[in-house]
Amino acid sequence: MRILLVDDEKRLADGVRRGLEAEGMVVDVAHDGATGLDMASDADYDVIVLDVMMPGMNGYRVCHALRADGDHTPVLFLTAKDGEWDEVEGLDTGGDDWLTKPFSFPVLIARLRALARRGARERPAVLEAGDLRLDPSARQAFRGDQEITLTAREMAVLDFLLRRRGEVVTRQEIIANIWGDSFTGDANIIEVYIGHLRAKVDRPFHRQAIETVRGVGYRLSGTGG
Repeated sequence: MRILLVDDEKRLADGVRRGLEAEGMVVDVAHDGATGLDMASDADYDVIVLDVMMPGMNGYRVCHALRADGDHTPVLFLTAKDGEWDEVEGLDTGGDDWLTKPFSFPVLIARLRALARRGARERPAVLEAGDLRLDPSARQAFRGDQEITLTAREMAVLDFLLRRRGEVVTRQEIIANIWGDSFTGDANIIEVYIGHLRAKVDRPFHRQAIETVRGVGYRLSGTGG
């Protein structure tokens, strides 16, 4: 998970950064709103954590600018402002969650993971990797001009892999995004569906787009080949 933390309290920001990195996250830090906005525009993040009260460009304005520019990365406001109307303003400007200082670090971690699972970036109308295409709204998949028949669950797994194309995704991430956190079945079901997809979107076309990353999970080649 890649996080952008924007907070002008340098000691607090450094402590949060170290804590998040200890949880295996990659964290970039900005100490003012304008710099944070530039960094958010230049890179892809799973979640952006914004302080509200910053000199110059406050967190509300940063969030509003992101949304106006079409950036729908999940935003968590982490702030000392605890009035209900402050929270309303944060959510109305496009924020996704609100946590007041002082805060529980385990709660912060849980909320960041929940926002990352939600994946608030707007999905493109058609997801593509090379000649592999998926139209989620029409529920159609193609290799080149040839349509591929998929079940609803196979399509959901392929949708997730395409949205994360080129990245390694774990079995747990696939389960959380498709079956939900309450899933209590056998995690090996992921291998079953990956096998089904390979039999439909790879082998008939002499491709190996869906790769197994041993001990971690799976990756869909960004070129679809």
